[in-house]
Amino acid sequence: MSKWKQLALKVIDGYELRNDEALDILNSPDEEILELLHGAYMIRHHYYGNKVKLNMIINTKSGLCPENCGYCSQSSISTAPIEKYRMMDKEEILKGAEKAHQMQVGTYCIVASGRGPSNKEVDHVVSAVKEIKEKYDLKICACLGILKSDQAKKLKDAGVDRYNHNINTSENHHECITTSHTYQDRVDTVETIKEQGISPCSGVIVGMKESKQDVVDMAKSLRVLDADSIPVNFLHAIEGTPLEGTNELNPRYCLKVLCLMRFINPTKEIRISGGREVNLRSLQPLGLYAANSIFVGDYLTTVGQEGSADHKMLEDLGFEIDVTGDISALSYN
Repeated sequence: MSKWKQLALKVIDGYELRNDEALDILNSPDEEILELLHGAYMIRHHYYGNKVKLNMIINTKSGLCPENCGYCSQSSISTAPIEKYRMMDKEEILKGAEKAHQMQVGTYCIVASGRGPSNKEVDHVVSAVKEIKEKYDLKICACLGILKSDQAKKLKDAGVDRYNHNINTSENHHECITTSHTYQDRVDTVETIKEQGISPCSGVIVGMKESKQDVVDMAKSLRVLDADSIPVNFLHAIEGTPLEGTNELNPRYCLKVLCLMRFINPTKEIRISGGREVNLRSLQPLGLYAANSIFVGDYLTTVGQEGSADHKMLEDLGFEIDVTGDISALSYN
């Protein structure tokens, strides 16, 4: 029995990885990657079987953000030639929900740029969510930035199931990426939404010149935060941002990161998110032996894989689309 299978069985029994064991995953030789993936798949299958959750983003407000996040084409310091617009009409948000429904998406993600929403913007999203809930059987995730408690309550009352606010990187590396808000600001927002009974979604961006220890720290921080859903983004460096030209990743390391997330957060939804097409490339299907969720369609300001290609990939893998969008883990053993 391989050491990764042995470790997977311990994790299923409730074992929490030591720091050195977590680093061993990221430092594992490429020759062991199939054994590592097998271990991750054992954990993934125990809780989710072969089901895959589909998520789709709609960028309801683009650019015009005062923050200075080094990875983001929408930030105040970016010169990337992106489309910029205020909050889109409710009809456009509803059209996106209809498309998500047609694509068998379980969770529809309403995203807006900015440090945080105005009360007027929250009310606008609330109105759209109420109509989406009436017309389509969709779980709704909102991602509007730093949130106040009363705003979170409005979203909860409207039917928002989940709220995304990524930690993005480790606490140690945070100031290398942005200084316009703190790491604690992000943690506080996750705690605020949890207090209102909204399912917390929080993830990371890998490939921003962080160390492997930083990646381990991210995974462990998300375990402490008890994030139900963990989107794992791989940096797609955009021209005009401070991280322009950064190219630290290869597909094999990306797979090891996904395995790490599964070993440390065994019961959680692990989602392969932005940058999967350009970083995992031909190894994209292997990522789903560790992860159990993907985004379909385009991202915020970058283009994703064509939706039918994603459906074909899942079919070829023998995986099943989870059309319920259920936000809790299930044990298949």
